[in-house]
Formats: sequence, structure tokens, C-alpha cells
Amino acid sequence: MLDSFMTQLEIVGNRSKCVNMLLWSIFGFGVLKATTLILRIMACFVDLFVLPPVNYSKYGSKNGNYCVITGASDGIGKEFAFQMAKRGFNLILISRTLSKLETLQKEISTKYNVKVEVLAIDVAKDSEDNYSAIKELCGKFPITALINNVGQSHSIPVPFLETDEDEMRRIITINNTATLMITQIIAPMIIKTTKESSKKTRGLILTMGSFGGLIPTPLLATYSGSKAFLQSWSSSLAGELKEHNVDVELIISYLVTSSMSKIRKTSMMIPNPKTFVASTLRNIGRRCGAQERYATITPYWSHALYQLAIVEAVGVYSHLVNYINYVFHKSIRIRALKKAARDAKKQ
Repeated sequence: MLDSFMTQLEIVGNRSKCVNMLLWSIFGFGVLKATTLILRIMACFVDLFVLPPVNYSKYGSKNGNYCVITGASDGIGKEFAFQMAKRGFNLILISRTLSKLETLQKEISTKYNVKVEVLAIDVAKDSEDNYSAIKELCGKFPITALINNVGQSHSIPVPFLETDEDEMRRIITINNTATLMITQIIAPMIIKTTKESSKKTRGLILTMGSFGGLIPTPLLATYSGSKAFLQSWSSSLAGELKEHNVDVELIISYLVTSSMSKIRKTSMMIPNPKTFVASTLRNIGRRCGAQERYATITPYWSHALYQLAIVEAVGVYSHLVNYINYVFHKSIRIRALKKAARDAKKQ
């Protein structure tokens, strides 16, 4: 009888130990998650508001080196051209419209006293002649930086099954194929320049990402997928080129006023290209809102806090975020179709 009672006590004691271990494990996991969250929030605020601007002398600015910028004639690409010239880089500007490039060439070279080369090509054509022209022009100059800015989205939100085939191919060609091909041409030139530099010059490759690649976006499925591809590719490339002293960063942005976004009015969440590019170049090499991602930066303060909130609260792949994104873009599609119908009646 006593033995049976003692056995029961032992069983109860063992169960109690297991329960205690489980509770302590849960508590420890909770503390770890809370600590990680606090550290990420602190790191984000330090990146955005405390640390000084990045010094671009480490990338060979004011030393005769060149920065290649694609999609350079308008919007964000045009602003990158101005602000990289201001930092002392010579420029090679690649875009589709020669007249815009020549106007920009004259304006920048006069204002900042830097050398500006231009090349007018349509990367949507994925022509071998295009890439040969890029290689021939860029091979003449010492290059330490590349900004992959060229990009294409849908004309309006559209279900994937209704997406025009030409639009779908154009998005993939511009956002992915052209970006990879141009990087494969320019990156060896950057490595060569940095190795031959008498100073400890580093290389820099920036690629424009998007919240559309961060968060799966219904009704922009092809564009969303193309930008998600760039996230994985750019981070992988960063790991490969680290030993060559080349910094590779994917830049995540939410909405910015531009011809592609079709937004003209700025707000707290929607900066203009000048403000967005300034925040980007100020913070290169820091995570800002992309604390959980390697070689990735979300540089504009409201975009950074928005990303941090989504990632830490529900996750970018949650059903809730997907549904909200769907409803948001469905409303944009409805308004766009109504506007198109009104415009058709006026003709």
C-alpha cells in the first residue's frame, strides 16, 4: 500500500517537473521573441534617425570612377543620377529615350562638373545588340557602382489569368532578364576597378525591389513574382561578391510618386523620388525596416516602420495581409476600369 502511494507521488512529481519544464520553455521562448522584437525596433530607429549619412568615398567617389544607372531618364532613376553626381561620381546613364538622356546629360554635367555618358536602348527587347552596346561603352571606364533601377509593372491591377501575354513577358524581361544580364556585364568591371584601385575602394550594386515583392500581391501577380525573385537573387549575389569587396543591396520601397505608380501627390507614406533616393543613399549598408533580411534595405522611414509592423505582427505571407492586398488592388482596378470607360465615351 505504501509502495503504491509512493509510486503515485513519484509519477505526480515527474509530471510536475515536465509541466514546469514546459512552462519555463514557453517563458524562455517568449522572452527570446520579445528581446528580438525590441532589438529589431531599436536597430531600425538607430539606422533611420541616429547614424550619420554613409560616406561614399569608400565607393570611389570624387576619384574619377563611374556609376552605371539603368532606367535613368525619369523618376527614381533620374534622381539617382542627380544625387550620385552630387556625391562626385561620373555617370553612365542607360534608358530608352535618347532625347531625355541628352537633356539630363547636359543638366548634370553643367551642374555638378562630372562626366556623363548616355546610352539609349530598350531593354524590353532583350537583344544581344543591347548587351553588346552596354559592354562596349562601359568597358571604357572605371566603374565602381551599378544601380539596377529599370522596372515595369502592370498598366492596372489585373487577374493573372487575364494578363496580356505581351505585358507579362515585358515585365519579366525588364525586371529580371535585363537586370541579370546587365549585372553580369558590369559586376566584373566593378571587381576589376576595385582590385586595381590604390585605395581600399569597395564596389556597390543596388537593385530596386518593392513591397510587391515583399508581400504577395493579388492582381499584380506577375510583377509581384518578378520582384520577389530579385529579393532572393540579390541576397544570393551579395553572399557571392562579399569576398570581392562589393556590397550588394536590394532596396525595398512602398509607393513613390512616379509615372509607374501613377501617383502624383505626396503624403507621409508616399514620398517623391528626391526624398526617397536621399533616404536610400543616406542609409546604404543598413537594414532600417528590413531587419530580418540579409543585404536588404527599406530606407524611407514610414516604409520601414510599415514593414517592421507587418513582419512582426502577422507576417508577410499571412492570409490577412494577402486578403487586404487583394481588396486594395481590386478597388484600384475597379476605379481604373470606370475611368477607361468614361474616357472611351468621350471619344
